[in-house]
Amino acid sequence: MKVLVLCGPESSGKSWLSGEIQAHFGGVLVGEYVRHFMECEQRDTCYADIPTIARGQLDWEEQGRTQAPELLILDTHLLSNILWSRALFDDCPAWIEEALKTRHYDLHLLLRPEGVEWVGDGQRCQPRLEERQAFFDDSLAWLQHHRQNVQIIDGDWQQRSITVLDAVQRLLDGKAPVFPTEC
Repeated sequence: MKVLVLCGPESSGKSWLSGEIQAHFGGVLVGEYVRHFMECEQRDTCYADIPTIARGQLDWEEQGRTQAPELLILDTHLLSNILWSRALFDDCPAWIEEALKTRHYDLHLLLRPEGVEWVGDGQRCQPRLEERQAFFDDSLAWLQHHRQNVQIIDGDWQQRSITVLDAVQRLLDGKAPVFPTEC
């Protein structure tokens, strides 16, 4: 089983590209639990919600892993929970990062915020490019510090799709990057 994670700032194409990957290659797609949580709760999140959201994301990921597909596609993972918790509340429960560090991911596709327009959807809250760039930078720093396999994805929607589908094909062919890329 190859485990692929799409990560990066909001409105950079993670959910759309996850769907494109699944349509092209098959596999099991795990969505973003926080969206489900906010739709059910009908309110903004607070710091007390962070453990519930992180456990929900982990549970969804585990359900995907137990199916043992050839390709497991994660629309996000705990790194997003960590960075959002820090961005919104200046804190994050320590167990979340520890849980993330114990899990194996074959490749992270890190999406840059530049090249595509931000689209508000009622849940997104970073319309300024500088905010999304900071989220991207924090994501890259964490992934590199923890020596995760990462490929940066940029360009317009068409370029992103082409690059992502190529990266997944390389992953499935056993040719994915083996060390974090530099900016």
